[in-house]
Amino acid sequence: MEKEQVSSGNIIDFRVIRRLLAFVQPYRGRFYLLIFLTLSIGLLIPLRPYLIQYTLDNPVAQGNYSGMVQMILLLIALLLLQTFMQYAHTYLSGWMGQQIIRDIRTRLYRHLVYLKLQFFDKTPIGRLVTRTISDVETLADVFSEGLAAMVSDLLQLIFILAFMFYQDWRLSLISLATLPLLLIATYIFKEKIKVAFNDVRNAVANLNTFVQEHITGMSIVQIFASEKREFEKFKAINEEHRQANLRSVLYYSVYFPVAEIIAAAGIGLLVWYGAHGVLRFEETGITVGKLIAFILYIQMFFRPIRMIADRYNTLQMGIVSTSRIINLLDDREYVQHEGSYMPEAVRGEVAFKQVWFAYQDEQYVLKDISFEIKPGETVAFVGATGAGKSSIINLLCGFYDFQKGSIQIDGHDIREYHLGALRKSIGVVLQDVFLFSDTIYNNITLGNPEVTEEMVWHAVDLVGARKFIERLPGQLQYNVMERGATLSVGQRQLISFVRAMVYDPKILVLDEATSSVDHETEELIQEAITKMMYGRTSIVIAHRLSTIRRADRILVLDHGEIRESGSHEWLLQQNGLYAQLYKMQYKYAV
Repeated sequence: MEKEQVSSGNIIDFRVIRRLLAFVQPYRGRFYLLIFLTLSIGLLIPLRPYLIQYTLDNPVAQGNYSGMVQMILLLIALLLLQTFMQYAHTYLSGWMGQQIIRDIRTRLYRHLVYLKLQFFDKTPIGRLVTRTISDVETLADVFSEGLAAMVSDLLQLIFILAFMFYQDWRLSLISLATLPLLLIATYIFKEKIKVAFNDVRNAVANLNTFVQEHITGMSIVQIFASEKREFEKFKAINEEHRQANLRSVLYYSVYFPVAEIIAAAGIGLLVWYGAHGVLRFEETGITVGKLIAFILYIQMFFRPIRMIADRYNTLQMGIVSTSRIINLLDDREYVQHEGSYMPEAVRGEVAFKQVWFAYQDEQYVLKDISFEIKPGETVAFVGATGAGKSSIINLLCGFYDFQKGSIQIDGHDIREYHLGALRKSIGVVLQDVFLFSDTIYNNITLGNPEVTEEMVWHAVDLVGARKFIERLPGQLQYNVMERGATLSVGQRQLISFVRAMVYDPKILVLDEATSSVDHETEELIQEAITKMMYGRTSIVIAHRLSTIRRADRILVLDHGEIRESGSHEWLLQQNGLYAQLYKMQYKYAV
């Protein structure tokens, strides 16, 4: 398994920040309100110590009881206002975060749905799960704990400094004497935790990829008795994840006590100097109220600095996640491009004209392929494994882009077709049947409201699957579980036949459609296949001769090229490549 490595990069990536803010546009009214609340809270917080100073130095010092009560009521009102604003700020930033990650996740999934299969061939599914779930979830922290909170902290620092220097520049300098030490400690912590967070993200992505692949392929793991070996691999990756998290815990456990000690030292210096100033009030002008206000100021000042390092890394990891999401959204190489041609119906004429196709670079698996299939004609493709049979189907359905030539349906290049119209005209039955963990009905209709239950039962009867479906509890509402685990291979194949026929396609593709079923089930569906093919253009890929014999024409592929073409009897008379394949399989067919 290829491990994913990502770097944290630089937080000042204006391209990413600009793209992130673009997602805020639908909620810009609330965004402006959030900015207003941030500014207001930044101003209200340092105002409280100033009012306490005024209360101590005036009403209290003068013995003015009513004035003191008025100031206390004002402080209570200010505290209540700040509490309400803080609540609104926290809720609004969290609400915006959830709205935005919903929009981003929706857009990301829509993008993934329309990517070509070639992209999924090259990209581990676990990595895409990380993008869609974990990376997007990180963006919620950017809005609730990162961006808005960091801006609020910075504004608090600015306003507090302004109040402090306005009150007394000497006390301000004494209070900030330990600030360089805190800044150095904060910088070291920021750099260390950035690396640790990056390691954690890498470990999470690698865990997701490993677990997804091995749960999906659990049958292979158990067939080859690899449980212990795979478990050891998992333990190693899990240990990397644990170590990365422990490193971040270590940095937090060291930094915050150190920051507290530095802040306490600053307060100690302030009290020592301020107390002497109070005793020499005539010379210094330092009052008890001013000293207490500065103690509150310095506590307020050091708290945001301690938090900014954490906010910084939260914001930075959010920017990294945003960058990875944007890179995926901007990847247009694998986006399926579709035309606008949407015919009401197709006749089923198929033509490949000098088609060249390679999955990678110029390693062509199809070389100068040309053939025509008339409406209603049945054509079979045969050849050894890797000859290019399935590639022809992939190209016809528009799953991959071919490098040279043209593929036409009813005289129109398939690239001119709207993808929905193209694929609705082609019914595909694959050898490897995939069923979702849902009911038989939903696996057939795939949630399409245009497909009625009457249409489903009509397709069920056509395929001959009514007998086994009616025996199941709930019939069409029977839950097949994940990948159809509660059904036999033959039953899953019958459902795939129904799924293909319910849309009444004019072109039918059978890719090894009966190779996985037993002979009894095959006999059951052979008659259904004959009915399915009637009046439809049929493309058949099959190893079993019973299907191939019925084809109007057989094309023999070898190393991506068409070597022979003709009917079953004619090809046997030529004693060529098809005859050799027939002789090798004949003993199994009788």
